[in-house]
Amino acid sequence: MPENPPSPSPLRLAMLGMVPGNGHPYSWSAIINDFDSALMAQCPYPVIGQYLDAQPSGSVGIPDACVTHIWTDQPEEAPLVAAAANIDHVITKPNDAIGAVEAVFIATDNGFDHVARARPFIGDGLPVFIDKPLALTTEDLTTFVQWRQEGARLISSSGLRFAPELYALAADFTPIGELRWLSGLTRRAWENYGIHALEPLYRLTCPGFASIRLESRPGLEVAHLEHRSGAQVTIPIIADGGASFGALHAVGTKGQKHIQLADTYTAFRRQIPGFIDYVQTGTEPCPFIESIRTHGPAHRWPPQSLRRLPPGRSGRNPLPL
Repeated sequence: MPENPPSPSPLRLAMLGMVPGNGHPYSWSAIINDFDSALMAQCPYPVIGQYLDAQPSGSVGIPDACVTHIWTDQPEEAPLVAAAANIDHVITKPNDAIGAVEAVFIATDNGFDHVARARPFIGDGLPVFIDKPLALTTEDLTTFVQWRQEGARLISSSGLRFAPELYALAADFTPIGELRWLSGLTRRAWENYGIHALEPLYRLTCPGFASIRLESRPGLEVAHLEHRSGAQVTIPIIADGGASFGALHAVGTKGQKHIQLADTYTAFRRQIPGFIDYVQTGTEPCPFIESIRTHGPAHRWPPQSLRRLPPGRSGRNPLPL
């Protein structure tokens, strides 16, 4: 009898970068590779181990991909990530991944240095997934657009775009009628965490935002976007608002709906295979132009205006989204 053809080797991936407050190298690597529960319990972000342990036995892992290489900004952090998420190789510098893997994750959420972090891999032709926010300046955003136009394979998104709680409402607004007002609450700061509200809300409104204004005071910012449909969108960004993070409220002509985006595991479990499929087939999980549109609002403001509008003052900028 003829032998069965060998199974294709898993896609080799590198997980690169880790900054304070962001445990994605742990969570994303574990979702791809499976994990060691006892070691993951030592992760400094306890919620990651909690939602991983809550999954059915044998269900964690993506068979056709494997994170084989890990690098973290603080070298002493990489061994625990590697051990907890079954990663074979700890590398001493990011560029060591070139030639060893077929795609990379830039797993940092600060945004200001994503161009520099991604450049070596874009130059080598590797596909790159970049954590949100993609960029914090118009200059950097323009660089990413130019790279894409030149044929680079790169994508970026917030995991909350794929939150399972969104799907039913996004598919059918009939119960609440025509949208009149949307709100999405996020935490930290507009520059790096506004995208966590913008992407889910964009799934509900689609293109058509006409303007934005941002009111800011210490610890609290509120973005107000106007949609050409007439719908209004408000996004409170509360520095210490982690307990309410992911709360969405949609109001229409027939009713209203409150959604709490809470299933982080499933959101990531839908986000990550989208990148793997993109690497393997070229099919984007969402159009790159939507990533540019949702990142656009943060770049309509000079940096000094974003944080320093005095109480009671607001600004308005055109927003062709």
